[in-house]
Amino acid sequence: MDMRDSDELTAFLGEWGPFQKTIFFSLSILIIPNGYTSLSMVFVADTPQHHCRLSNSTTISPGGRFSFNLSLRLPVEERNGERVDSQCIQFKPRAGERFNDTSGETEPCTDGWVYSTDRYISTIVSEWNLVCDDKWKGPFTASVFFFGMLCGSLISGQVSDRYGRKIILFISMAVHAVFSIFLVTAQSWEMFAVLYFIVGLAQVTRYIVMFILGSEILGKAERIAFGTVGACLFVAFGYVILPIFAYFIRDWRVLLVALSLPQILYVPLWWLIPESPRWLLSQGRDTEAKAILQAAAQRNGITITAEILETIIDRECMLPTGDIRTVTYLDLVRTSNIRNVTVVSVLVWMIVSVGYYGLSFNTPNMHGDPYVNCFICAAAEMAAYVTTWILLRTSPRRISIACIVGCSGVLLLLTQIIPPSHYVLTAIMAMVGKFGYSAVFSMIYVFSAELYPTVVRSMGIAACSMASMIATIISPYVAYLGMHNKILPFVLMGSLSIVAGIFCLLLPETYGQPLPQTIDQVKPILCCATMRDYIIVPGKDNVENEQRLDSQKGAV
Repeated sequence: MDMRDSDELTAFLGEWGPFQKTIFFSLSILIIPNGYTSLSMVFVADTPQHHCRLSNSTTISPGGRFSFNLSLRLPVEERNGERVDSQCIQFKPRAGERFNDTSGETEPCTDGWVYSTDRYISTIVSEWNLVCDDKWKGPFTASVFFFGMLCGSLISGQVSDRYGRKIILFISMAVHAVFSIFLVTAQSWEMFAVLYFIVGLAQVTRYIVMFILGSEILGKAERIAFGTVGACLFVAFGYVILPIFAYFIRDWRVLLVALSLPQILYVPLWWLIPESPRWLLSQGRDTEAKAILQAAAQRNGITITAEILETIIDRECMLPTGDIRTVTYLDLVRTSNIRNVTVVSVLVWMIVSVGYYGLSFNTPNMHGDPYVNCFICAAAEMAAYVTTWILLRTSPRRISIACIVGCSGVLLLLTQIIPPSHYVLTAIMAMVGKFGYSAVFSMIYVFSAELYPTVVRSMGIAACSMASMIATIISPYVAYLGMHNKILPFVLMGSLSIVAGIFCLLLPETYGQPLPQTIDQVKPILCCATMRDYIIVPGKDNVENEQRLDSQKGAV
């Protein structure tokens, strides 16, 4: 069965009836935890102020400053342009001398570390001493989570195609919630990382299957809103919740429990969300599909006879399948046009992913309160998704994306010329950059879907998504650079953003253009296009000629 005409089966239900509203809000609500699970590492894996544990020494005083006698035992080093006491080495005391007498020689911390509790009661960093030689483990924890998401992206489609959308959706929700709670039982960093990998795998499976289920049940009008304002906006709402919970709960174990337990409230949604009728029909389970459609019609106050419903189902099952040749991922590079589109799209996805998550994880390194910064980032993200919905309905894709991501990059680069005393202005510019990345992150899904032809559209999006996940794995280390120089992450992400904006301008325009159906209909990128690509070719059928004329209007 061809999945191209996804409105054929549900068109008789009308638009935005009670059934569609129930599905829309039920699916959107259950995706809220995706907004805070991955980014919870902003607080769970943050590094508090710390110093070597010294015998008879005082701990860090309120405000994170060391006491006078402690400073005598710690070398001074430069960090972020300031001279501060070392966090990883100490002076060796002279044998048999008083505590404050040192030989001038240094050594690594021999008795562990003392951590400030001004901001956190505990984090995984202070719990397992992920500092100094082990400080790479902090950002690597988030990378492990994203590697789990990469693996989940590879298997989610296959398992939901085999076992059904609804059952896999709720299984992934259960795994996501249960293993999020299991994280608090971890007795070592290694155990925590393994459990967090499973959480990442379940989280992306939850999102992808939810998106597929909504796309197959909802009609065209609801589906556009669902993909932008619905799913994305509710994920952003989950992001807003994170700093609020973290502000009042400063222990990482209690924080994870508080974020995970409310997911038990999703259990009643099992009886509100049906299985996809399209998937049931593809499995030959016509009776179950008919029952769901009849219940939906009744919910919307639509009377439909068994004969009419049977006719609709018969038409659905008889949709033409197009090219029967089995396509593979190699088809994404089979011709020069689709190969160029794939290469440019993959690069744009990777750069946007690094920028989006790099800014998110860089929140603790920014000036000001990290809870306020995180909340503002989340609020900017919500505004970005509303903006995205408007732009997708009214504006050209490549111009909008290029302008937004390019301007975001320029703003991030300008942060390096702002004096340190004007840190509020730096934070504002970073938030505007986050707004841009959030908007582009949502828009490139739609843009890429319109660039790829029907026969490989799913694989094209999957390839871009996997490349995005690979880039996301390294994004925590972009933020890690901010621990040594607060400006460096902004410079790196700003430069890459401008490159991404240039790449976007190379892609063909898709706004108001017919979607390509076959690989041969993929438009060339602009630097490789010739007049032959934009004129009517004699002997071609009307459909292809019409597409060439449309290409001329939208791409030149």
